[in-house]
Amino acid sequence: MTTADVGRARLGGVAETVSPTEVGHALAHSHADRHAHRMTGLIEILEAVVLAIVAVATAWSGYQTGRFDGRQAHLYGLSNKHRADANRSATLSGQQKLYDTTTFGFWYQEKVSGHAEAAALFERRFRPEYRPAFEAWLRTDPFNNPNAPAAPILMPQYRNVAEERSARLDQLATAAFDEGTHAREQGDRYLRNTVLLATVLFLVALAQKFTVRKVRIGLLVVCGVLLVIAVFFIGTYPRA
Repeated sequence: MTTADVGRARLGGVAETVSPTEVGHALAHSHADRHAHRMTGLIEILEAVVLAIVAVATAWSGYQTGRFDGRQAHLYGLSNKHRADANRSATLSGQQKLYDTTTFGFWYQEKVSGHAEAAALFERRFRPEYRPAFEAWLRTDPFNNPNAPAAPILMPQYRNVAEERSARLDQLATAAFDEGTHAREQGDRYLRNTVLLATVLFLVALAQKFTVRKVRIGLLVVCGVLLVIAVFFIGTYPRA
């Protein structure tokens, strides 16, 4: 018998005896219903809050994954461009060194043969950046000094701009590739974090299927722990 029944019995003048135990039981049952209703509402609110945070965190992780993937692609493309330019410069450098060596060889042959006019002709064919090394080599008295370098190309004054450019571009290509690899690793971190957030989303949906409050609360606690871990990762990971 509920409290309403007790009230109606009294108002209607129905002679029915209601024990204090029954009244207390009815009041306790009504209080328990209200408490259970409040707990269910609180759980639903917490689940809604968790879902909202998961939605925002998942969107951010996906955005950062896309950003890092784009950065990786850009850096890898830049690395390939620098590497191709370095290869072209290296090829040009090899051709120039071959020209310098060949021209010098013809000059040397004419010089030791006493053909001054022919030697002067080949000397005029020297490249501008080769000439300082050639002049420095002549100052070592190579025809009389056995310790002189064998050719101007071995002199410290010898420079090849194409070779230097090739080395510089090769360094840039390596740096861009390494940075691209780092960007890929960061994108993978955000991707793993997205999977963790998806697990939280699945567990929240699973918890809503249970009517046993303790099971539902237990799953919600697990979701909260996983969500805290995922949000912590998002806060510590670098941003693209």
